[in-house]
Amino acid sequence: MAEHRKFRAACVQMRSGIDRSQNTDDALRLIAEAAKGGANFVTTPEMTNVVDRNPRRMFENLGDEEALQEISAFAGAAKEHNIWLLVGSMAVRASDDRAANRGFLFGPDGQVVARYDKLHMFDVDLPNGESWKESAVYQPGKCPVLVETELAKIGLTICYDVRFPKLYRTLAQAGAEVLCVPAAFTKQTGEAHWKTLLTARAIENGAFVIAPAQGGKHEDGRETYGHSLIIDPWGRVLAEAQNDEPGVIFSEIDLALAYDARQRIPNLTLEQSFEVSIVKP
Repeated sequence: MAEHRKFRAACVQMRSGIDRSQNTDDALRLIAEAAKGGANFVTTPEMTNVVDRNPRRMFENLGDEEALQEISAFAGAAKEHNIWLLVGSMAVRASDDRAANRGFLFGPDGQVVARYDKLHMFDVDLPNGESWKESAVYQPGKCPVLVETELAKIGLTICYDVRFPKLYRTLAQAGAEVLCVPAAFTKQTGEAHWKTLLTARAIENGAFVIAPAQGGKHEDGRETYGHSLIIDPWGRVLAEAQNDEPGVIFSEIDLALAYDARQRIPNLTLEQSFEVSIVKP
């Protein structure tokens, strides 16, 4: 039965810069380290291929999916190491003036099994003066993606998506046992909410959460939180990067725990539909 499957997962934590070739080489080295450590499901963070808040510079040599050399490099890594590889996301040219923030899941044969474009754009003004308008550069995706692999049923999301619980409930009710949240969380919001949000998504959906992150001071000046996490369906932290340095964390994933959590707390099946009754005294 599916609930008795087990596999070994790894989160690759990175500090991507503006040089896509260098970022790819860094990711490939850490992916190889994860595979050597026995992982058969390896995940990398949001914007694995480039972190650059200067859109003009980023777009200079950015191709569409067919022209993106990183894809063949990661496909080769998945095949070489015989792993399932989730490249959390890459910037991919989607039109003349917009990119897609797109995740790619590669199978052990090196083929792209699934793609997911980030649904929710990070358009915020933070108290420390940081301002982000992702919608000015990226076009949002249109639908959630659930991938039924031989390892598990995996829900694909990206970073800011984690603040929208309905997305995760929808994936879990569609069967997701593992929820992936590759991210480049800002240091300020990460310190405040990163672990809390991820733990909540795990508990309320009875699912594993696997969250590889960008971390540290990046070449373009931004600072991300790091602290990649793997959390079980009962909210227990199975693995955590203790800082923002590049590296790899590992955990065994036993899908029986998802089955057990959903039997104990069957909120996915008992959820009621409702409308809000507004009272104006």
